[in-house]
Amino acid sequence: MQVLVMLLATGGTYYLGLLAATAAAINPGRPDTPDWIWNQMHISEERNDSLPHYVGKIKSSVNRKNAEYQLKGESVGKVFRVDESTGDVYALERLDREKISEYHLTALVVDKDTKKNLESPSSFTIKVYDVNDNWPVFTHRVFNASVPEMSGIGTSVIQVTAMDADDPTVADHTSVVYQLTKGKENFDIRGPGLIVTMNKNLDREMQDKYEVVVEAEDAQGRRGESGTATVFITLQDVNDNFPIFTQTRYTFSVPEDIRVGSPLGSLFVEDPDEPQNRKTKYSFVQGAYRDTFTIETDPTHNEGIIKPKKPLDYERIRQYSFTIEATDPTIDLRYLGSTSPKNIARVIINVTDVDEPPTFQQPFYHFQLQENQKKPLIGSVLAKDPDAAQRDIRYSIRRTSDKDQFFGITKKGDIYNDKELDREVHPWYNLTVEAKEVDPSGTPTGKESIVQVHIEVMDENDNAPEFAKPYEPKVCENAPQGKLVVQISAIDKDITPRDVKFKFSLSTEDSNFTLIDNHDNTANIIVKYGYFDRERAKVHHLPVLISDNGRPSLTGTSMLHVTVCKCNEQGEFTLCEEMAAHTGISIQALVAIFLCILTITVITLLIILRRRLRKQARAHGKSVLEIHEQLVTYDEEGGGEMDTTSYDVSVLNSARHGGAKPPRPALDERPSLYAQVQKPPRQAPGAHMPGEMATMIEVKKDEADHDGGGPPYDTLHIYGYEGAESIAESLSSLGTDSSDSDIDYDFLNDWGPRFKMLAELYGSDPQEELVY
Repeated sequence: MQVLVMLLATGGTYYLGLLAATAAAINPGRPDTPDWIWNQMHISEERNDSLPHYVGKIKSSVNRKNAEYQLKGESVGKVFRVDESTGDVYALERLDREKISEYHLTALVVDKDTKKNLESPSSFTIKVYDVNDNWPVFTHRVFNASVPEMSGIGTSVIQVTAMDADDPTVADHTSVVYQLTKGKENFDIRGPGLIVTMNKNLDREMQDKYEVVVEAEDAQGRRGESGTATVFITLQDVNDNFPIFTQTRYTFSVPEDIRVGSPLGSLFVEDPDEPQNRKTKYSFVQGAYRDTFTIETDPTHNEGIIKPKKPLDYERIRQYSFTIEATDPTIDLRYLGSTSPKNIARVIINVTDVDEPPTFQQPFYHFQLQENQKKPLIGSVLAKDPDAAQRDIRYSIRRTSDKDQFFGITKKGDIYNDKELDREVHPWYNLTVEAKEVDPSGTPTGKESIVQVHIEVMDENDNAPEFAKPYEPKVCENAPQGKLVVQISAIDKDITPRDVKFKFSLSTEDSNFTLIDNHDNTANIIVKYGYFDRERAKVHHLPVLISDNGRPSLTGTSMLHVTVCKCNEQGEFTLCEEMAAHTGISIQALVAIFLCILTITVITLLIILRRRLRKQARAHGKSVLEIHEQLVTYDEEGGGEMDTTSYDVSVLNSARHGGAKPPRPALDERPSLYAQVQKPPRQAPGAHMPGEMATMIEVKKDEADHDGGGPPYDTLHIYGYEGAESIAESLSSLGTDSSDSDIDYDFLNDWGPRFKMLAELYGSDPQEELVY
């Protein structure tokens, strides 16, 4: 085994360092024997002597002339080099520990000729020795901090830190000392950069921000430009100020008809604290009628809003005066030197007059009225004009509350009834009475108010007792004497007192039944003799008299219908003829039914008469020859094929010129005048030409303009006939003078001169000629 010894030198002083590396000899017997043992090399940073700087020396324990020393590593050739012959290691530049504190290299010893390793390679470290060449530097040049105002002495504000880049393992190289160069009068810095308060009277309202400058240096007094920092300290607000009124006297004017709860005015205070610390509370200190108003705090603007709690009345109180105090219950009294006396103000509220509607003396009225009576005075309502004018009041009952118009009211407010009332129909009446204010001339001013009037109809004994429910009793035809048929009870539509007593009796004793009064408002109907003859009577009608103990006592008769049935041996009903239900119809219903029947009868007669007249008219129309009034014919398709013939105009012309009436040609022999109209040739689908009907109209218009012998009217606008198959038949009157008609028109002479022409046209003389 060979040992390689390296001599180490630092700062010109040599340190003998033994790097003993036990290297295993190239021996098959001990392959794992270590070859090297190294100590660290040291060199001081920032050396001022000339380069290169000697670091140390490596030397083999076996003196070999052909040995060559080499270094391997990232910094070899740039920062370090080794003398190949002697093994001296040099630094080629000044080292900075704050950049690189240690370097890792590998040492080799090789044969100069063969370049083979004479020793196994070994790694070692060169550590840069620190010198105090850096000053403290703050992490930030500007710091922001805050602290509550009025804080006690020694209250922590913020901790600032400065860092020294030197080696902290070397004594005093990284020690930092802090001091304030600005702001010493209110703040101090302690220990490792902790800034605290030195003044307990820091008032945010006087000054809310402070600037403090901190300087840091190391133990040897080294400091630089980056060794200072500025701290901006903001005072946090605390609730340490009372609210103060902006004025000592507030005056408000408010109308008397202001709604309860509506704001009428605001009180303003000044509070130098921030909004979150403004919690002003307003309260009444002294003054009458303090229960009439309330003051609410607006949380947004910190103002006091005055609102009425009760209705105001100008005629009663015209001015209110209060003393108001503004306090802050959340204020921290520790920060107060004395209580401010400027938190009291005087408030005056003037009520202004408003023309108000009438006011009733009571919120509602309750009157009682005996039923079945007309009373001139049921009760009185009274309303007054609350204003100083004291105008007259007119009363009326709203018709929607008294649709049947049972009640009336006088100008003085006296309520009476025009009709008798029935408690059993309506026990209560709720009236709405209107009070309207009128001027001296009696004209309503538009001011009105209403009040509810409740009229209770008092009961009197005006209804006789009756059965409590419909009874349908049955009895066996062989029922023995004393057999219970039914138990009856009674009710009274009047108000039934607790001590009511009903008495029952039969109005006749001539029956096979008897009644036993139980004296508990019930009665039993029992068989008197026994056995009933169904052949004589299957239903027995018993009139039962029921009396009450009212004043006066009333007696009513209720009919009890007992059906006689066949029964088996066990007494069960086997055959009963149910009595037909008694039905009745009121007079109003009979009148309505009669009117309906009469209406239907009248409508039926009108329909029959109309049909008969239409048949007569149709019968007369069929005797008239079908004469066409159209002067032209047309052969166009489209529904007018039945109108393609026309009469000969010569019929009229001969009559007009005095000629004899020529015989009527057959309809099918007359030529079609439309056939003379030349139809335009059909155009291609895309061509734009006027229609055939338009062409025909133009042709006929031209013929009419140049035909002097034509009729004196536009034939294109006259259509006296709708077609031979039309249900309207002919509407023409040209053939009515024909001898075929059997209608006598001589009565037209009796109708006066207006019908003279028609009388001549339709006269009975067949030889009479038509004269124009």
